[in-house]
Amino acid sequence: MDATRLKDSFARIAMYGDEVPLFFYSDLFIKHPEVRDMFPISMRAQRDHLVGALAQIVSQVDDLVSLTAFLQGLGRDHRKFGTIADHYAAVGGSLLATFAHFAGEGWTPELAADWAAAYDLVAQVMIEAASQDEGVRPPFWTGTVLACERRSYDICVLHVRPEPRLDYLPGQSVAIESPRRPRLWRYYSMANAPRPDGTVEFHVRMVDGGAVSMALVYEVPVGEEIRIGPPVGVLTLDTTSGRDILMVAGSTGLAPLKALIEQIAGLPRPPHVHLFFGARTSDELYDLPSLDKMAGEYPWLSVVPAVAADRRFAGEVGNLADVVARRGNWSGHDAYLAGPTELVRRTAELLTAAGMPRNQIHLEDFGWSES
Repeated sequence: MDATRLKDSFARIAMYGDEVPLFFYSDLFIKHPEVRDMFPISMRAQRDHLVGALAQIVSQVDDLVSLTAFLQGLGRDHRKFGTIADHYAAVGGSLLATFAHFAGEGWTPELAADWAAAYDLVAQVMIEAASQDEGVRPPFWTGTVLACERRSYDICVLHVRPEPRLDYLPGQSVAIESPRRPRLWRYYSMANAPRPDGTVEFHVRMVDGGAVSMALVYEVPVGEEIRIGPPVGVLTLDTTSGRDILMVAGSTGLAPLKALIEQIAGLPRPPHVHLFFGARTSDELYDLPSLDKMAGEYPWLSVVPAVAADRRFAGEVGNLADVVARRGNWSGHDAYLAGPTELVRRTAELLTAAGMPRNQIHLEDFGWSES
């Protein structure tokens, strides 16, 4: 299996944009109509998910440790859809047919063999992870909404009690499905470290066209039950580095970082944590009172709020990544970044350019929680 050949061919295939997932799902549903009911009626977001997952797999094809961890999480996570081992053969057949179609004359026997071997590896890891998970956890949890705090016109904090108890690491995320949007799952991070009573908080921002976020912010009443997928993600605390910590949160990207702060509070010797919390306007700094209270309780925590453009705001104003860059040299810190994709990308670039080693920058961009 030639990693370079796989990357080059995927780059050429990806140039066809949305035609690729359209062809794939059309081929899959024609050949295997029995799987259509596993997917939402509208496939727009699902097509984006497919391309995102393929891109991540291909980007890590020569880093088997990282790829295996990603695939294992993906395999466990797919249990919530009702995926079984037999489905992988159907998906693999349609995926290879899709690649062959768009590769055209470039679809050589060698390239076909590379992709077949790569998919076999992907399927094997995912199937084994799902099988091992069956004896440990349910495919999904049922969460009862205990409260919904409206913090702004488009942001709410959901308090949920999962059954059975949901065990996770601070910084991880779960997919959520509302009964008002069947088969549409979106990722949200827990905003607290695990509690004795098992309850969790989710910070949800409604975005234009976001069917799930709209349901969670405006439609879900107290007492309603939602479905919660298994915890996934690697935006978790490195407790061995000994370095102080920089955290950068844009909007509801605050959620996983707030969970990490709660975890740090329980350490024998907490490192100093500098949290930059940004939003478009001061009204959207929705959790600032809670953060100020935490900063008052924890002498090792400092909080710097910033807004993109708000003349009424007396604090930092400007692009959050630029605010972070001009406030100090962070190269000796560990960085944890969460929020909109462009913010995370820009902040990581500035930190790297300023001398922070890439292995000290922790981030995770599902992209899907923005819907």
